[in-house]
Amino acid sequence: MDLPRIFTIRESSHRIHNPLTEDKLAALGKALRLTPGTRVLDLASGSGEMLTTWARDHGITGTGVDISTVFTAEARARAAELGVADRVDFIHGDAAGHVADESVDLAACVGATWIGNGVAGTIELLERSLRPGGVMLIGEPYWRRTPPDEETAVACQATAIADFLALPDLIGRFQSLGYDVVEMMLADQDSWDRYTAAQWLNLRHWLDRNPDDDLATEVREELTTTPARYARYTREYLGWGVFALMKR
Repeated sequence: MDLPRIFTIRESSHRIHNPLTEDKLAALGKALRLTPGTRVLDLASGSGEMLTTWARDHGITGTGVDISTVFTAEARARAAELGVADRVDFIHGDAAGHVADESVDLAACVGATWIGNGVAGTIELLERSLRPGGVMLIGEPYWRRTPPDEETAVACQATAIADFLALPDLIGRFQSLGYDVVEMMLADQDSWDRYTAAQWLNLRHWLDRNPDDDLATEVREELTTTPARYARYTREYLGWGVFALMKR
């Protein structure tokens, strides 16, 4: 049970595996008014930057679950580096279906709602671990501009225009599921650049070191085609944000 290698190659230098910068992640922690001892569950926790920095800065405790052995190892190393390994724990496992042994104050799935087959299912999953009155974090794409055709949507790594909603409609979707939206932190185009463009150097460095690897052809194709496609489509049409929700 692990992520395909291409994911860890592409994001090998990343500590945050979505288009949220370090500054925005820190600002989100402040906006949520986290207090020492806040218990957090982070499903699809990646390299653990949210839990580890919030443990350092706000004194939270928590558990992260991620399917990637590479990212889980990085998260544990980051916790040790920041001196918070006694406050946060990282489990290698499938986040889909994971429920905390004890109710938490904040339950998060930041950018991986496929673990619940979409927003509604992920909210239902997180709710099983969340105490009454707790806060839920969902990270999700939305359309900054509605694509003019399905080809453009696919170029933004969607399967169809219907995969994502415009921002007001996404907020409305959360509300229709019985939740108040109480905060949000949105990526901007610079956030997207820092997340996506940084992948290209990772790909090139990997290619230079591994020209005869079985994945070399796939990595070369991605490095050749992605920058222009990103600049033409994803950067212009696709937004992304983290939304804080509280059940009504």
